[in-house]
Amino acid sequence: MKKLIYVPLIVAVLGLAFSAFAQTQVQSGTWSANTNTEGYTLAENQGDRSVLVSVEFPEPFEVKPDVIVGITLLDATSEKNVRYKIEVFSVSRDAMTLRISTWSDTKIFGINGFWLAHAKGNMESDY
Repeated sequence: MKKLIYVPLIVAVLGLAFSAFAQTQVQSGTWSANTNTEGYTLAENQGDRSVLVSVEFPEPFEVKPDVIVGITLLDATSEKNVRYKIEVFSVSRDAMTLRISTWSDTKIFGINGFWLAHAKGNMESDY
């Protein structure tokens, strides 16, 4: 009977030990681009246009993180359709680059957003 009591206790202790070695790292922040951003063409001309936005993580990750981005502000002309696309263009352990694009006759004067990066610690690197 005593052996049955030890089994759940051992499983619980092992579970806590393994979770301590595989901690999830999470960081978040904001990004923005507007007509003052170098290379910004989203408010000009027509056709395909894009701008790159670099974001440095506050602390380097142990492994390359997964990143989620979202929009918090979009300043665009009301006279045209609003078309935009945000891509996580590249990610490393230290930073990421976003590509913000528009096309046709859309004019975007400013766009802001947030990012959330997360990675499991103590895993083999993706690169």
